[in-house]
Amino acid sequence: MRIGLLTEGGYPYATGESRLWCDRLVRGLAQHEFDVYALSRSARQEAQGRVRLPPQVRRVRTAPLWAPQGDGRAYGRRERRRFAGCFGELADAICAPDGEGAGDRFADGLYGLAELAAERGGLHTALRSETAVRTLEAACRAPGANRAVRTAKVSDHLETVGLLERALRPLSLDWYDAQGLGAVDLCHAASGGSAALPGLLAGRFFGVPLLVTEYGVQLRAHYLAAGGTSRSVPVRTLLAAFHGRFAAEVYARAALVTPGNAHARRWQERCGADRAKLRTVHPGMESGRFAVVGEGSDGGDPRTLVWVGRVEPAKDLVSLLHAFVEVRKEEPQARLRIVHSRHGQDAGATAYLAHCEALAAQLFPDEAADAHAVGDNPVSFEDIGGPGAADLADAYAAGSVVVLSSVVEGFPVSLVEAMFCGRATVSTDVGAVVEVIGGTGLVVPPRNPRTLADACVALLRDPRRRERLGAAARARALELFTVEQNIAAFRSIYLELISRCPVRREALGTDGEPLLFANPAEAHVPGRWAGGGAGGGAPGPRWAKGAGAARPVGTGAGPGAGERDV
Repeated sequence: MRIGLLTEGGYPYATGESRLWCDRLVRGLAQHEFDVYALSRSARQEAQGRVRLPPQVRRVRTAPLWAPQGDGRAYGRRERRRFAGCFGELADAICAPDGEGAGDRFADGLYGLAELAAERGGLHTALRSETAVRTLEAACRAPGANRAVRTAKVSDHLETVGLLERALRPLSLDWYDAQGLGAVDLCHAASGGSAALPGLLAGRFFGVPLLVTEYGVQLRAHYLAAGGTSRSVPVRTLLAAFHGRFAAEVYARAALVTPGNAHARRWQERCGADRAKLRTVHPGMESGRFAVVGEGSDGGDPRTLVWVGRVEPAKDLVSLLHAFVEVRKEEPQARLRIVHSRHGQDAGATAYLAHCEALAAQLFPDEAADAHAVGDNPVSFEDIGGPGAADLADAYAAGSVVVLSSVVEGFPVSLVEAMFCGRATVSTDVGAVVEVIGGTGLVVPPRNPRTLADACVALLRDPRRRERLGAAARARALELFTVEQNIAAFRSIYLELISRCPVRREALGTDGEPLLFANPAEAHVPGRWAGGGAGGGAPGPRWAKGAGAARPVGTGAGPGAGERDV
């Protein structure tokens, strides 16, 4: 079959969140063809290039989210009136409290703008026009509007309109035709948010089913990011309402949503996702690189704790350092190795690292055996790739216990890597930690140095318990979190969706005329045995399945097939 893979800020670019798992997915499903539709986040990302693509990627189409793509068209009176009506529906929906049909009004406005952009163009200019600002202002002052947006000033309206224009830029792309997304059998969005918007329109215009995978919930990420900005309360309220309505629409229209863990699943359910559409698919991680450590007999230095990851405030290294003070009181020979990566580190992370290094120097002055010896600090900060940790496997092999001290965490990648290495772990109860560890490690409350220290001391003093927990952790990780299980899950999901929600296309001959009897009549008869449609239903008999397809699955025939615009 032909898959339209939708990404934002990731694959096929060399940097980004979804780069690794998308690349593994595409390479693992070599029997399918992939058309990649990618939204880039910055000029820097585009300049850093793309990963090498396998031959099953037949086509790549990209568009920048960071730069407006105006077409120079201006609306006449009729188009302006139509735009004001559609944008007014969307603005009313984000200004109104929950309920009262706000979701339906949001969908009407969103798809109305999409149809206007497809027919007339010019949406970028219209969304930044005075008409848009006045329409939003009227919605904020309408009776029944959310109290927090009634105090919005003109500057707030201008800022919000600009941010909405950026979020709605995918509506103006030229991807929505029979040679683009209309030619695929299934759209797979690698995240929610902007990446899913082209999939919504492909379903609206062509009936293509949409699969949405979220390893990090976009709405949650928006809420966390909004708290650190200087935007006014009305602007934050309007943006939160827009993203909330959009997430609900994505979940409502998707044929299936695959969260990466139970933590993400709970967020999706709170945002209106139907439980029947949710199916957890854990991220797939490469286990081979940790095989030597995991299968070896060396359990690491029995006195050393290891922390691995990116240094940032959410990792709460301050609590870890204070916990290690208590560990040293019980185990004076204990050491703590903090192994981190500087790749992609911003100024805030650099400052936090410097703060942690200064705190470690203050809490643990260099110790010397006598007046003539050089002091040694029991806490070390090391770069991955440095002398003590040439790679990740070496970092985990250095100690007998791996610690995770985060206060905010989605899917704990470093924890799974430690499990692959067969190491006992002590983790804080955040994000998907409990789901991942599953009883094969110790879990403590976050921001509790005393409890964290007690758990670490308990494992340092019990080598047999460390060995049992490490072996159980490795077995669990190999069963649930490998690339192979991830690919197998999506292979099954693709086949299920294409059989349950086949795209109905009109088959044309070489002369452009419809082919008679290309689609058996029974494929259009309603009933349990008729093969199901976009709305689901029970599967039909084997001879009726896929009968409505205009081209054989996997042949690549049809408009745009074989094009490799890379």
